Amino acid sequence: MSSTTDRADQTDPIAAVQRRVTLADIATEAGLSLATVSKVLNGRSDVSELTRARVEKLLHSHGYLRRATAVASGSARMVELLFHELESEWAIEIIRGVERVARQAGISLIVTESGDRHSPGHAWIDGVLSRRPIGVILVFSDLDPQTKHKLRSRGVNFVVVDPADEPEPDVASIGSANWAGGFAAAQHLLSLGHRRIGMISGPDDMLCSVARVDGYRSALERAGVSFDAELVRVGDFHVDGGRRGASELLDLPDPPTAIFAGSDLQALGVYEAARPRGVRVPEDLSVVGYDDLRFARWVGPPLTTIRQPLGEMAETAARMLIRMSEDPDAPLNQRFDLATSLVVRASTAPPARRADGAGL
Repeated sequence: MSSTTDRADQTDPIAAVQRRVTLADIATEAGLSLATVSKVLNGRSDVSELTRARVEKLLHSHGYLRRATAVASGSARMVELLFHELESEWAIEIIRGVERVARQAGISLIVTESGDRHSPGHAWIDGVLSRRPIGVILVFSDLDPQTKHKLRSRGVNFVVVDPADEPEPDVASIGSANWAGGFAAAQHLLSLGHRRIGMISGPDDMLCSVARVDGYRSALERAGVSFDAELVRVGDFHVDGGRRGASELLDLPDPPTAIFAGSDLQALGVYEAARPRGVRVPEDLSVVGYDDLRFARWVGPPLTTIRQPLGEMAETAARMLIRMSEDPDAPLNQRFDLATSLVVRASTAPPARRADGAGL
């Protein structure tokens, strides 16, 4: 009997550890009741932050959460990828990156949509706890403290890609150098001789949008060009937002000679606004986008843009999540911002000389 048990432990180390470490053991070590430990494990809110942190630390140090998740999931490990919307090529690039890493690791991928930019709802949380993935990658999403506790208490780790707000210190995140991207876009247009440069940002309550505007503004001020709030419009990262913003800018008494759009989709909207007005790109108007999505090289004219490494961001997030699930000592709060770069194509040129003497 004893030898049979020993052989089972050798072939199933997860089961062996689960037999050795129980919730009762955790409760004893923490000096708490089993009921309190159970509350933490189930994400209950009626536990003090200090007690919750102590129990979660013990659960993680003993590998209880990760091993419990592995037992519940069996051999069908999966990663869940959560978007607030799935309507653009931007989301497809993220999916491709996560899928590449998951496939190499033999892990399935499930994609879900929350319908809200900032935080997933209770229905999603209940669903993910029942699906029990090894972890969740959230795009643009923020997690309130109770949601974080619910996920971690069930051994579900998470990484945020391109967080909407400044990530909390205990949250792993992957972003990109948005300030540097905004600076490079404006600097490129300034180097061509443009001085009246418009910008169509993304939503003004999103971290990436604010950072890009700050970079654009810093480039102007460094070149001795005063920032003009009249030349900035708030968009939504979609084509219609770019078209609306560009229409307003191009209808100004003194329109800009260049527009920096906060996304490639918004840059397409600039093209749409320019065409019916007889404004030629780049002869009359230079346009810079952001993201370097696949279509950017095929539009007419091919779009100068800031390359955001979406695939690499997604791959990095997936690798971090897999490591968290496999290594008890892996940090749960790493943060990376990957570099952006300027890609020059045919949509930018020096400003044309105008009859009123403006431009070159």
